[in-house]
Parts: sequence; C-alpha cells; structure tokens
Amino acid sequence: MESSTQSNPPYKERRKGDRRKTLRRNEDKARYHAEQEKARKLHSLLELGQLIGVDLQLNDMLLQISRKACEVMEADRCSIFLHDPNTDELWSTIAMGMEGQVIRIPSSIGFAGYCFQTGETVNLEDAYRDERFDKEVDSKTGYRTRSVLCMPLYTRADSRLGVIQLLNKRDGVFTKEDETFLQTFGNNASVFIDIAQLQKARIDALEQSRKELEQVSKAKSRALDHLSHELRTPLAVIQGNIRILRRKTQAQTPPLAKEELFESLEKNLNRLSAIQHETDQILRSHQEIEKRPRFEELDVGHSISSETIDLYSFVGRMLENVKHQTRHRDVEINLDGMMDLTLIMDPKILEEIITGLLKNAIENTPDEGIIRMVLEQKGQWLLLKVMDFGIGITKENQRHLFDGLFHTLDTELYSSKKPYDFGAGGKGLDLLRIRTYGQRFGFDISVGSQRCLYLPTDRDLCVGKISECPHCKTRDDCLNAGGSTFCVTFPVGGGK
Repeated sequence: MESSTQSNPPYKERRKGDRRKTLRRNEDKARYHAEQEKARKLHSLLELGQLIGVDLQLNDMLLQISRKACEVMEADRCSIFLHDPNTDELWSTIAMGMEGQVIRIPSSIGFAGYCFQTGETVNLEDAYRDERFDKEVDSKTGYRTRSVLCMPLYTRADSRLGVIQLLNKRDGVFTKEDETFLQTFGNNASVFIDIAQLQKARIDALEQSRKELEQVSKAKSRALDHLSHELRTPLAVIQGNIRILRRKTQAQTPPLAKEELFESLEKNLNRLSAIQHETDQILRSHQEIEKRPRFEELDVGHSISSETIDLYSFVGRMLENVKHQTRHRDVEINLDGMMDLTLIMDPKILEEIITGLLKNAIENTPDEGIIRMVLEQKGQWLLLKVMDFGIGITKENQRHLFDGLFHTLDTELYSSKKPYDFGAGGKGLDLLRIRTYGQRFGFDISVGSQRCLYLPTDRDLCVGKISECPHCKTRDDCLNAGGSTFCVTFPVGGGK
C-alpha cells in the first residue's frame, strides 16, 4: 500500500499537470493558428499582384485592392481615397456599400482627412466616441460604423497618395498586428495605384493632344475648302479677261503686248486652276473617309465593280502603256515575280494605283536609271512592289508623303511640270488617293526609302542623268546610292 501511494501522485498534482498540458496544447494551437494566419496574409500579398496586373484601369484596380483588403483583414467594408491636388480633395469611386458613387470630401475632414493630413494611423474600437467622426454618413446610408482602421498611402516618391480605410472588423476589433499588416499591404497596393495614375495621366494627355490635333486638322480642312471655293470664280474670270485682252491687243498693229506675256500668264493661271482642282479632290477624299464606314462606296468617279484579275498580265499591260507615255525618258522598267497571282478588285482602281506608283518612281529616277516592279505572295498577302533607284526621300518627308498637297522638293526647284519628266514634282494626290482606296478596300501601302548619299537634303539637286553626275563614276554607283520602294499589300482574294 505504501509503495502504491508513493507511485501515484496526489490528486491535486495530477490536476495541475493536466492543466499545464491543456495550456501547452492551447498555446501550441494558438501559435499554429497565428502562423497560419500570418502565412495566409503573406500569401495574399502575392495574390494582390496576380489579381491587379499593371494593365488594369485605375477604377478596376482600386476595386480589386479594396476587395482583397476586406477579405484578408476580415473587414466589412473598405474605402480607398486618393488625393486630387487640383481641388485638394480626397475622392473615391471605391467605397464599398455606396454602389460605386463618386465621393469627394475636403482633404482635412473626417478620419480620412485627419489620416491624410497628419500621416498618422487611426485605429478605433468605436467611431462614435471620436469627435472627428461624421455621423451624417451613417444616417444617410443606414449603415452603423463601429471599428475603424485608417492608414495613409504613399507614392514611390514618398509623397502622400491617399488613404485606405477599413470599417467594422467582423470578429472583434483591429489589432496592432492588423496595423502592421495593413501597412505592408498598403505599400504594395500603392505601387500599383501610383503606376495606374501615371498611366492614366499619360493616356489623358495623349487623348487631349489627339483632340487638339483633330481640331487643328478640321480647321485646316475648312480653311482649304473655303480657299478652294473662293479661288474658283476669280480664276475663271481672270482667265476669261486675259483671253479677251489677248484678242484685242493682238488685233492692233503693231500688237500692244508680246505673245510671250500672255503665254506666261495663261501658264501660271492654268497651274493655279490645277492646284484648286486637286485641292478639291483631296478634301473630298478626306471627307469621304471621315464620314463613311469602311465598306460604303467612296466617290471614285465611276461605279465600282469587282473582277478577277490576272495580276502579272494586267501589270504588264499597264507597264507598256506607261512606257509609251515616257518614251522621251531613258529609264529602264522591268517586271519580275510570280506569274500566277490573281486579285479580285475593280480594274480601274488597280490601274490608278499602278499608274500613280510608276509616275512617282519615274519622276524621281534620273535618265539611264532603273525601275523594278515585283509581284510576290507571302502567306495570305499579295505584294506589289515598285522599286526605283533614284534620289530617294528624306526621313522627314517620308512622314508626310500620303498627306496630300505635299512636295518633296521646293516648288522653285522643279525642273519641269510635265508628267513623267525627272523632277516634275507633284502635289501628293496620287499617293493620297492610293491610301484612301486602301482604307476603303482593305489593302495597305507602305514606303521605305534611302536618300541619295550625295544629295542628303531637299535642296541638293540631281543633274537628272547618271553619266553627267559629278559624284557617280559608274551606273552602279548611282544604283547603290539611294532609292525608294513602295509596297502595296493586298489580302489574297482582294478587297471588296
């Protein structure tokens, strides 16, 4: 009995031992839950980046952050207020429970204002006991605010961005641990918000610039339209009066004015009339593109019909026609490429495209030069290339080639005004028309060019004949010095 009594501890001691074991188990369980909670919150920081992404719009991003904050912090509601430096207000579209209404408050009002102004964290068990609380918000919404945790948000430059505010923790009140974690959470969220705001500011600035450029473009078009119409009648009157004056002066003996004077007047008046006519065409082309959907018909001067065209033979016929018109020029034009390509398109429009590109190439190629036309197919695209080995186009001028009324040389530098002559120059109408057709029929035109090595600027003139060039000793020297390639890309089957 005595030995049995000694081997079994008294009842009280056993109770104490059991309590210590229970306490240790509870402590171990509490530590386990704390570690699990810590791991859950840390994992939420990784999820935050995955949810947000840098391509979200600002309001969508704020909504994602707010939802995640409520979930992780076990809060009933979350509001994110950002500072507007233009009005010195705090604004939010993400005030959960407010149905997405835009809220604006002075940056010094309420918990959010105090937190923003001082940079201090606000952590309250009962908001109604604090004089800074605005009870009117609850009275208007029917919501009952109890616990509050409000903390400032900072930009990457360490300036105050706004505040994040949590309401009503679902189980108890917000703790110091909650404050520590929300600070880490807010720092991560602030990076995304800051980036989104900068991106939004850039997009807004670009949109504003686009609108301003659009207004300038419309004003320019209206001015050109007005000028074109105002020129038409005076030019016709002047031309008529010159013809009358010419007849009367030539009837006198001797003539009161030389014939050369009237020829010069009529030549320049005809030039002005041509500019006025082409300006009208350019303006109509732009206006048609702006006001009509892509697949409505443009004013092309004839009814549109689609035909299946044997591309190689069609281009060959057009090339022979152009060669006949340029027989006074010493320029070699070759056609290469695939011979079995077909295109469904209006033949008159295709004729205008080919003629316009060849005219442009010939007028920029000196005598004894070469022009190549190449037909290719790459995947689902048919390529029509016109390659000249002429003087080329400067980088600056390449950006304006398809704008219309644009000269690659100063007007006084043109050697001739006859089509197909070297340096004849133009007003960009052909290239503009091709681009306009492309927008309508679904094909594209692009250009690549290298300005002649010996003529780097627009004011450096080419003599117009390779054998007379002071820089090139051989024909190959000229061919390697510069040139341009215009490429028209059609979808297989063509536009309709």
